[in-house]
Amino acid sequence: MTDAPGSWASEAALQRQAKSADAFRTISEVSGELAVPQHVLRFWETKFPQVKPLKRAGGRRYYRPEDVTLLATIRDLLYREGFTIKGAQKHLRGAVPKGSARAADEASEASVKPGSPTRPVGAPASGDAERPKPDRAALKGVLDELEALRKLLRS
Repeated sequence: MTDAPGSWASEAALQRQAKSADAFRTISEVSGELAVPQHVLRFWETKFPQVKPLKRAGGRRYYRPEDVTLLATIRDLLYREGFTIKGAQKHLRGAVPKGSARAADEASEASVKPGSPTRPVGAPASGDAERPKPDRAALKGVLDELEALRKLLRS
């Protein structure tokens, strides 16, 4: 490799390619591979007991290939499928049948405090594609009726 600016990035890419598929990964390698910040991976360790990287002296983490696969599954459940943390925990424990992201979310929402987010910001709700568009004319009629009732109550 040359000493040209930016060459360290391509050197790191070559090192990743040279690693065996069963090689352990550092937190920075897993973070880059999954596009998830390192602090989020550490947080997930506290919420998902299945994630148990090896820790060396000084606390350096080494993730096995199955840890990386599990973390990718957690990322997909939370960010792509719209699960809450509790819903993803239940799904991983096997309490919710596969493919029922909505059921896991609804089951976990009972324990969510009002006003707290139920899924990551920007993550789509799993049932959004299935919801019908609201009938604006019908909603306008209901609103008009409610306003008329309010006037009656005030007079």
